[in-house]
Formats: sequence, structure tokens, C-alpha cells
Amino acid sequence: MKHAHIPGVLVALAASVAMIGCGKKEEPKAAAPAPAPAAAPAPAPKPEIVVKIGHVAPLTGPIAHLGKDNENGARLAVDDANAKKLEIDGKIVKFELLGEDDQADPKTGTVVAQKLVDAKVAGVVGHLNSGTTIPASAIYNQAGLPQISPSATNPKYTQQGFNTTFRVMANDIQQGSVVGTYAVKDMGAKKVAIIDDRTAYGQGLADEVEKAAKAAGATIVAREFTTDKATDFKAILTKIKAKNPDVIFLGGMDAVGGPMLKQIKELGIKAKFTTGDGGCSPELIKLAGAASEGVICTQAGLPVDKLPNGQKFVEDFTKKYGQIQIYSPYSYDAVMVLVDAMKRANSVDPVKYLPEVGKTAYDGVTGKVEFDEKGDIKNGAITVFVIQEGKLVTLKSEGGTAAAAAAPAAAPAAAPEAKK
Repeated sequence: MKHAHIPGVLVALAASVAMIGCGKKEEPKAAAPAPAPAAAPAPAPKPEIVVKIGHVAPLTGPIAHLGKDNENGARLAVDDANAKKLEIDGKIVKFELLGEDDQADPKTGTVVAQKLVDAKVAGVVGHLNSGTTIPASAIYNQAGLPQISPSATNPKYTQQGFNTTFRVMANDIQQGSVVGTYAVKDMGAKKVAIIDDRTAYGQGLADEVEKAAKAAGATIVAREFTTDKATDFKAILTKIKAKNPDVIFLGGMDAVGGPMLKQIKELGIKAKFTTGDGGCSPELIKLAGAASEGVICTQAGLPVDKLPNGQKFVEDFTKKYGQIQIYSPYSYDAVMVLVDAMKRANSVDPVKYLPEVGKTAYDGVTGKVEFDEKGDIKNGAITVFVIQEGKLVTLKSEGGTAAAAAAPAAAPAAAPEAKK
């Protein structure tokens, strides 16, 4: 039997159908995505600059607690200023505090002053003592550096004719007038004995107290002196006891006032005791103990915890550094005044921003900061305190643009450590 012959055309057709049946349907190609737009270049970071601010106070010796208090106030201000990331002349400024110890010694004070000048600081806060502040001021003036003292109260500091010297608290003329008048008018003193420690601060304040007490009608029955490092005062106190004064005034610091008060009590001296800002501190209470009860003292300023901006400072400072002694709020304001002047001048160059310091109108922790033509603070306030049950209690405040914010007479201060 013969096989049937399939024509070639049918074979080709079958192969074609088979290929179509086994093949996959070709999908259309998706359009290529459009290229993403080029990302905008990130803005270049602003340049940074380090600005050094000097601070000087005694960090060793009998009043080192006051010096550290000052320095800590300045450090807190630097930290707060840096937190704001301030921009001056197109640069982000980082402030740095250079702290120096002058040991409350005038010669050492000039040495560290030159050290800060050589370190190219932009300004200086300090010194604590008038005796170191005054000689150091000549060095800063020659270098053209603004110097703001938070605690030196001797009038001579700003009477030298330098355009670089400023202070953020009342001077001894203002304070001495209040102390001397208060001793006579409010404490009933007819006979006053005066002791000073022979420093520029202690003697300067004592001189002003003597003038004011005499003007108010008192008689100065004794004028004795000691040193800022002495601890035995029985010889001069025995001489004073024989004069039977109504009031004894000390021009000196708390390191002298504490032991002196104990010896006054031991000798049975009945005179009331008063002193200035250098002894108006928690440390005086600590050193004198029960002998400090009833002491009248003054501070060249208003109670910080009674000022609109004071309470935050008290909270921030005590949280970071502990108890406030006296001057740390003024150190804080001194730093901020320098920073504020730099911002207004748009320059950290002392040559350019120094003129702005004199034009300051700054709302500080301690009140309104404005300077007169000499560099003294305008409307310098004085607060009178009494020590009761181991605490500084506000009696009255005089002067100051924020005097209305002070505590009413005889009202206890909210926090004894917050004074001045």
C-alpha cells in the first residue's frame, strides 16, 4: 500500500500554526522614566569664630568662694550666649571664657591682666577686688580692651579717664552714703567706730561711711584698721570697747567679718555691727554663726530674686553651681553687656564694639544696665539687709530703675543664697 503524499504547502502551514500556538504574546515596552531633576546644592555652613572673654578673680585664698562665685556667673552667661548660636558679621560665634586667679593681690592682678591681653581676649569681666581692678585697668586700657567689673566699688576705678572701664553696680560713694546715714537715722548711732582692712575696697568704703555718718550728726569715736588676711582682732576691739560706740562698721570682706563678730561677742561688746557688700553674704553667717544675728549689711544692688529676670538666674545658677554668694549675677550681666555690644556693633573687634559698650541699655538679671560718662552704672541701687535666724532679710532698697521690684521693708527674701 502506498502512503498518501501531503503537499508541501500544507506542511508549511501546519508548522506555521504550531509556532503561533507555542509562542508568547510580546508586551509593549514601558516608556523610560523621566530623569529626576538635579537636587539643589546644600547651602554652605556659615563659618564659625571663637571669641575669648577674660575673667579675673581670686580663686585661691580666704575669699576664693567669692571669686569662684563671680567666675561661675560669667560661665553661665557664656553658656547661655552660646546656646543662642549668635551670628555676628556673618559668622556663628562661640564664646570661650578664660578664667584667671589674681589671688586678690595687686601685683598678681597686673600679671594675669597682661596674660589675657597676650591671649587676645575681646574683653574682660573683673576683677573682683578694687585693689586688683584699678592697677589692671591701666593694662586693659593700653590694649584698648573693654573691662567691666562686677564687684569693684572704689570710685577711683572709673575716675581715671579711661574709656575702657565700666562697672555694673553702685560704687562706694553711693553705698557709703546709705550705710553711714542708715547707721545714724535708723540704727540710732550717736557714736560710731570704724574698722577697715586697708584694701582699696575696705578703706574706700569706710571713708565714705565716715563722711556720711558725720554729715548725719554722729561722732566717729575710733578709726582702726587691720588686714584682709587677719584673724585676730582682739587688740583693736578692746580699744574700741573702751570708747563705748553705738555702732561698729567694718570695711572688709566676709572672711574678716566672720571671725571679728565672734570676738566682739566674746569680749562682751554691746555695739551693733554693720558692714558693706563684701561681708553681706551667706559665708559671713557660716563663719560667725550665732554672732551674726542682728547684723546690718548692705549690697550695691537690688535683691536678684525680686527682679523680673532674677528668678530664672537663681534657678539656673543654683542647679548648676549651688549656692549664690554675692556677685555672680553681676558677672553674668557683665558678660551679657559685652555680648550685646558686639551684636549692636556687628563686630567682635574691641576697636569697633567698644564705643557701643558706653551706649548700653540692657535689661539684665540685676536690672537695667546703663552707664554714665565715666562708666559707672546709672541709678545704682543699694539694698539694706538684716541677718535674722541665719538668713539675709531685706529691710529697704534705695535707687535703681527697678527699685519698685524690691521686697517690701522687713520682708524675708525668698532665697537667702540669691542675694546680690
